[in-house]
Amino acid sequence: MNPALDRVLQLVAEGKLSALDAAPILDALEGGPTTGAPSASPVSGQGHETGAAGRRTARTARIEIFEGGKRRVNLRVPISLGRFALARVPGLSAERIDEVEEAVATGQLGPILDIEDDDGDGVRIVLE
Repeated sequence: MNPALDRVLQLVAEGKLSALDAAPILDALEGGPTTGAPSASPVSGQGHETGAAGRRTARTARIEIFEGGKRRVNLRVPISLGRFALARVPGLSAERIDEVEEAVATGQLGPILDIEDDDGDGVRIVLE
């Protein structure tokens, strides 16, 4: 991985940089195009990026981790930060990571990953 990317993620983990502040930096380091200003969703009121043909695309990913059927983590991160952190989530197979990356790339909104075992442990990722 790029050392600059690692450094930005480290600053976020240390609380020296917010996830929202890190998002444009990560986009620039990735070399991807920057997106336009967010537009408000008429349904939820949350901001979304407007992609090609005026279609809304997700700006954030909500990551929920369940243990024993109870939600232990409820984290909302910008998509750009989530893409870099995805490979660091323990227990996610390469196939699952590919599924999430494909959903982000195609601009999908809503739940994209929902895994739960018999003990109530699991992970849920929702694009918002």
